[in-house]
Amino acid sequence: MAVLALILFGTYVAVTFGLRTWLQIRRTGNSGFRGLSGRPGSIEWWGGVLFIAALVAAVGGPLADLVGWGTIDALDTSWLHVLGLVLTLAGIVGTFAAQLSMGASWRVGVDADERTELVTDGAFALVRNPIFTAMGVTGAGLVLLVPNAIAVAGLGMLLVALEMQVRLVEEPYLRRVHGARWDDYVRRVGRFVPKRAQLRIATRD
Repeated sequence: MAVLALILFGTYVAVTFGLRTWLQIRRTGNSGFRGLSGRPGSIEWWGGVLFIAALVAAVGGPLADLVGWGTIDALDTSWLHVLGLVLTLAGIVGTFAAQLSMGASWRVGVDADERTELVTDGAFALVRNPIFTAMGVTGAGLVLLVPNAIAVAGLGMLLVALEMQVRLVEEPYLRRVHGARWDDYVRRVGRFVPKRAQLRIATRD
């Protein structure tokens, strides 16, 4: 499973960063990369650092498995490996599709002085952050393929990084740029999970 996980992660990076960047340059002449936000040591900056660390762990987990690092027995089962493969493939497709939905507005990072169009259709009609939702699905799938401590730690760092990026960087920027239109969008559409799913969960509780 470790080799498969490395191949899938390599595919993920090649498609969602490499291919998507190439398409962005062809379309706009700009890569869309804006880098880490915030001054070194700030919460925003740490979110970016955690994201990079999560990418490193996505490679480190399978490599550790190849050299004999022990797995978490409760997660190291055939049916969970199959589920992990399905989730990873779905995450790759979902991330790329959501990136394409952003069109020319696609960015990696935020430039506070830049104004982009607010995308609310396609995947963004379901959740406000479909790219990050799909990233989380991909990360969970990779953990189930190689369930060791490094992989689990990487998933944890990824989820924290995504929360920090959304809550502390991207949503404040979008509220500042788009004002009332953004507020209306927030009322209608969930952050990572569709509003209807949130309501069903709340009703059960």
